[in-house]
Amino acid sequence: MMLTLADLLLILATAAVCTAATTLLALLVLRRRRQRSVTEPFVVLVVAAIGSVVCSTVAIAALMYLSLHDLQVMLWVVGLSALLSLTATLLTARAVSRSFAGLGEAVERVGRGAVVGPEAYAGRELADLSAQLAVASERLAAARAEIEQLDAARRQFFAWISHDLRTPLTGVSALAEALDDGAVADPADYVRRIRAQVGTMNRLVDDLFELSQIQSGALRLRPQDIELLDVVSDAVADVHQLAVAKEIRIEHAGVEGRMLRADPHELTRVVVNLLTNSIRHAPHASEILVSADQADGRLVLSVLDQGSGVDSEDLTRMFEVGWRASAARTPDAVPAAGSPGAGLGLAIVRGIVRAHGGDVRAAHVPQGFRLDVALPAPAA
Repeated sequence: MMLTLADLLLILATAAVCTAATTLLALLVLRRRRQRSVTEPFVVLVVAAIGSVVCSTVAIAALMYLSLHDLQVMLWVVGLSALLSLTATLLTARAVSRSFAGLGEAVERVGRGAVVGPEAYAGRELADLSAQLAVASERLAAARAEIEQLDAARRQFFAWISHDLRTPLTGVSALAEALDDGAVADPADYVRRIRAQVGTMNRLVDDLFELSQIQSGALRLRPQDIELLDVVSDAVADVHQLAVAKEIRIEHAGVEGRMLRADPHELTRVVVNLLTNSIRHAPHASEILVSADQADGRLVLSVLDQGSGVDSEDLTRMFEVGWRASAARTPDAVPAAGSPGAGLGLAIVRGIVRAHGGDVRAAHVPQGFRLDVALPAPAA
């Protein structure tokens, strides 16, 4: 028997009314339950879908079935199917809820500083989220370790700076007291020694100011076309007194005729700091070689001394602010030139060189220990 248009419209209207009623009821429940778990909307919507099917089926069956027996059979079948579907929905929602609870516990452990591993969840999205959380926890742990290391380095740095400032200040105070008491045979010599101590403090303050400009990005370069030989000659003249005190000869090779575009004042400071570092740690009465070469489109300026250098694991750390290899690298009371040895010289070198678009590195070579500064080569 074919359905008439009226019967079809009645079926559609009944199904629409039942579905609209259960859907509206579900939305009202969700609206009233704002502080709900993540699985509750899923359960409510599934229950609403099952309810709308059951309601529509029962209503249409009641209208169309002629036999009470057939209606009862339909009710039992639909009721059992709905019950089993709801049971499966609740079990699935419970499993999902446990998975989210596990993720919540993992997030809490990450917040306490733990490193978590990825968990094997049934859902791909939850498994991906767990994997991302594991990666994030590793990165956070690495960041915390780096921050702790930087904080320790900062405390040590300020301790060194305080010591390096206190040493000349103590000397100036003692010399001034001796002059004030009139207990010195040669006042002019004491004045010279006071000036030397003041010079040490001035250089340290200058280095701190330079380093602060580099780290804040406030360093302003004034590049111009310069000859490398002029820069090296000026730097050698600045460290001459320090080299003579240790009977160290400074030679150069391959420097003549090389042009580059750089800030002459800052580049001279770079070479002075490199030479000062080499002179301090080179053997007595040895030789330091300043050389230049061009490789991979860069001009490489090298300072080679005959010392043993630093340990291999410290080759990259030696350019960090405040780094000192050992107590043996404590600065002289009155250095002749360059940084007063507060662990700032090589950090300033790296900052200036990187501001020029270059880089600095250190290496052990058969002849000794070498510091290389690679700068962009000028266009041909």
